[in-house]
Amino acid sequence: MGFVSGAFGIRGWINVVADTEFADSLFDYDTWWLGRDGQWRAYVFEEGQVQPKKLAAKLEGVDDRDMAFALKGCQVAIPRSGMPAAGDDEYYWADLVGLAVVNTAGEALGVVERLFETGANDVLVVKDGDTERLLPFVAQVVLKVELEARTITVDWGLDY
Repeated sequence: MGFVSGAFGIRGWINVVADTEFADSLFDYDTWWLGRDGQWRAYVFEEGQVQPKKLAAKLEGVDDRDMAFALKGCQVAIPRSGMPAAGDDEYYWADLVGLAVVNTAGEALGVVERLFETGANDVLVVKDGDTERLLPFVAQVVLKVELEARTITVDWGLDY
């Protein structure tokens, strides 16, 4: 959902760079999970403000700048059970990471390693060994996503 980029002020507020469609939608969740290196901890969200290019948030138990600064670099997550269901032909990025990508000729292009947003569209980062491919997540390229089969079928050549 985002990451902590540092402390905000001296009263325990943190800066958060959101990885959501609407940054302030993080404020809709009462509990945030912060973690790094596989170690996660739940925090109760108290209040927040939208700042230019980021959010400022106050979490229960984080009461001074040193405590807030110690959270720098932590990922921010929300339990999947608390999130709304994805609509038709909509997917959470977390569901796409790890899916095998094949083209219409049946050739394996690799596995989705991550996604990023460009402003125009989202981009799949597909890794096959040392080869990295950047595929736009648009209807002309992504033909079918099968979560149960863990595959994405694309109109994309091996030599693109």
